[in-house]
Amino acid sequence: MSESFYQPETLAVRAGAVHSQFGENSEALFLTSSFTFESAAQAAARFIGEEPGNIYSRFTNPTVTMFEERLAALEGAEQCVATASGMSAILACCMGLLKSGDHIVASRSIFGATVNLFGGILKKFGVETSFVSATDAGEWSAAVRPQTKLFFLETPSNPLTEVSDIAAIALVAKKCGAWLAVDNCFCTPILQRPLELGADIVIHSATKYLDGQGRVLGGAVLGSRKLMEGVYGFLRTAGPTMSAFNAWIFLKGLETLKIRMDAHSANALQLARWLEAQPNVGRVYYPGLPSHPQYQLAMQQQKSGGGIVSFEVKGGREAAWRVVDSTQLVSITANLGDTKTTLTHPATTTHVRITPEARAAAGITEGLLRIAVGLEAVCDIQNDLTRGLNK
Repeated sequence: MSESFYQPETLAVRAGAVHSQFGENSEALFLTSSFTFESAAQAAARFIGEEPGNIYSRFTNPTVTMFEERLAALEGAEQCVATASGMSAILACCMGLLKSGDHIVASRSIFGATVNLFGGILKKFGVETSFVSATDAGEWSAAVRPQTKLFFLETPSNPLTEVSDIAAIALVAKKCGAWLAVDNCFCTPILQRPLELGADIVIHSATKYLDGQGRVLGGAVLGSRKLMEGVYGFLRTAGPTMSAFNAWIFLKGLETLKIRMDAHSANALQLARWLEAQPNVGRVYYPGLPSHPQYQLAMQQQKSGGGIVSFEVKGGREAAWRVVDSTQLVSITANLGDTKTTLTHPATTTHVRITPEARAAAGITEGLLRIAVGLEAVCDIQNDLTRGLNK
């Protein structure tokens, strides 16, 4: 199918589908570790890349390929490499493209595990990282070294929903010859397409909105075929592979992505406006609110504010935990992107493994809560939070 001809909601249902001789309408699930060949010559041709086809499910599986092609169509990318989780997607990107002595410039407002990956694990292998402001392109420019190869950011950020100017940072990256990778987990390609704004690479934790129902783990790296050669080469050898079953779940999740993202965004905006009016809430962070520092930018590069709202509870950790512990409806979990609303205290969960100094620099206070707004009735979510906010 011609990907440029169809709208995103159509691509989310149809792109990448391959049907067998059985005429199935739903995408097939290929649960097999390996694939057979018609002859020794065919096996040799496939192993050296002369003939396309499946070999071994660590790096070739029809169900995974369908997911990769569908997500690539949605992001406007030439190629997608699916991985076992969002973090393995970031690892595959770095291991496939970087070498010892290279330098990364990254937003300091990124997920805690990503901070540890860059500042700890990659550092052991000689890759250094400088952390800068998510919103000041000047800091990105000032941090550049001759060895800088990769810029990495999340927008909106986790958990404060800071919005980075992708186009401005892409210009800085291109000027110094670095690649820009954007984690598009919070928006998905339905709300934001980083490659159209100048990014070179898009990263996904498919575990979140791409699945949408909290069922399975997965990740993805997307970009040009040339860039993805190294990423795919790492996956083929090291094996942080997406399972066929998980890819099949993601294919089903993508079919409703447009409907869900629109509903998540509408619910989140309604809840954010309500939170701003609560006397025990000091501040609300949501890109769809005019009070958000990057509101105008968010409305330019995103189609809506997304489904994540963070807010400061007056009274610090004790008050924030009281809100969490008083809930009876929302799920107390650090996952997000689910049809069920989830609530977490970032300072003691998602960002607990980074230093207190790093948390402070990222603006993650003891009173901060992050709520990933689901598809329940907003009034029921409000009533659930009111119980703790009024104590």
